[in-house]
Amino acid sequence: MIQVHKANARHTVKMDWLESHLSFSFGPYYDSENIQFGPLRVFNDDTVQPDKGFGIHPHREAEIVSIVLKGQLKHEDSLGNSGTLHVGDVQVMSAGTGALHSEFNPSSTEETQFLQLWFLPNKRQLTPSYEDVSYDQEQLRNQLLPIISHTPSANVAKINQDVILYLSKLEQGKELTFDQPKGRKIYVFTIEGELRLNAETVVENRDAARVTDTENLHIKASEDSFFLLIDLPGGE
Repeated sequence: MIQVHKANARHTVKMDWLESHLSFSFGPYYDSENIQFGPLRVFNDDTVQPDKGFGIHPHREAEIVSIVLKGQLKHEDSLGNSGTLHVGDVQVMSAGTGALHSEFNPSSTEETQFLQLWFLPNKRQLTPSYEDVSYDQEQLRNQLLPIISHTPSANVAKINQDVILYLSKLEQGKELTFDQPKGRKIYVFTIEGELRLNAETVVENRDAARVTDTENLHIKASEDSFFLLIDLPGGE
């Protein structure tokens, strides 16, 4: 089954420095029917204005992923990590027993766009940790490139959950097939462009598809497209 969640159906938060589109219940937005998809608990599509950002704040018992789509994102945390991410960079912070962090747009002229995802960890009371990696954007072309996994490798960050995150830039008319064992879930988010899933389901710019009971997902680009695919365990 493929359930499409349209971009304009997301809950939107607008402030003078932030525009955030929320795909799941988060903060003041609550929907008892939209809490999570498997261990994916938060999927926020954020735009941050120049010289603005999220001040230091606490987290615990969450695997927090940030994927930069435009501009820069400066990260600092209570673990002693500090650095600036750009397009082609991703970060994972395992909040575990508790960590403080901030995320800020250091540019004085350019806005920052990034995706922030939270996953429930596969174990509680983990020691907090942080990692950022860069991926080769040319390797996205017409293939699924893993960027985060529970079994990390070169240029693939580790996450404490049985998930794999892939990015891909699929040219118009090109096709991919994603196969996975029975009982797992797939989450597809179209960052740019338009995709057709299993020939019938259309996923447009900033739409998401929640896929269950589907072991073979066929993906075709109706136009040049950039998308995120997450392989998830079953459950809620």
